[in-house]
Amino acid sequence: RLFDLDPDLLPLFQYNCKQFASPQECLSAPEFLDHIRKVMLVIDAAVSHLENLSCLEEYLCNLGKKHQAVGVKVESFSTVGESLLYMLEKCLGTAFSPDVQEAWSKLYGAVVKAMRRNWETLPEGD
Repeated sequence: RLFDLDPDLLPLFQYNCKQFASPQECLSAPEFLDHIRKVMLVIDAAVSHLENLSCLEEYLCNLGKKHQAVGVKVESFSTVGESLLYMLEKCLGTAFSPDVQEAWSKLYGAVVKAMRRNWETLPEGD
């Protein structure tokens, strides 16, 4: 769903200097699947620390800086969030109630807020 929503994100996923010719090629690459596993680990950590997300603040801030350094745009986080909610809706079916959607949206928003902390202060080229 991510590349359907924003095909311009495909060039951001380069591994070993390899540019993917199509979203399907990227989606099946072991490196991309590893990246998805890492994303899910961050989400798992956020869920596990739901009552104390501040303990992940420094980690998420540094993760955000890494994303900024490789060219990720702030707007891309919205696309990723929309893709995450779409996946949850497809997996949970009728259990994906408006309350569940709101809870996931808030959690994702908190993660993104932490990742964006000091985003604009990263020097060019770093």
